[in-house]
Amino acid sequence: MNLTRRQREVLLLAANGNTNAAIAAWLGTRPDTVASILTAAYRRLGATDRAQAVAIALAVGELGVHQIHIPDQQREAAA
Repeated sequence: MNLTRRQREVLLLAANGNTNAAIAAWLGTRPDTVASILTAAYRRLGATDRAQAVAIALAVGELGVHQIHIPDQQREAAA
């Protein structure tokens, strides 16, 4: 179930609220390439979508909760 380094990197960027287009721009690739990487990550994790993939990755230790950044506005609204 281990993700590749690239899958982990892209999933983490997605977990932090970035779109495929934004991730692609930062990584110097295309949005459809990002989508393919995420699809492969979902498959490895047994997930069907972004949210489930992030939840599973957190649960199995592929991502750490400390890596997820909550925008100040959302943090304040949740308090």
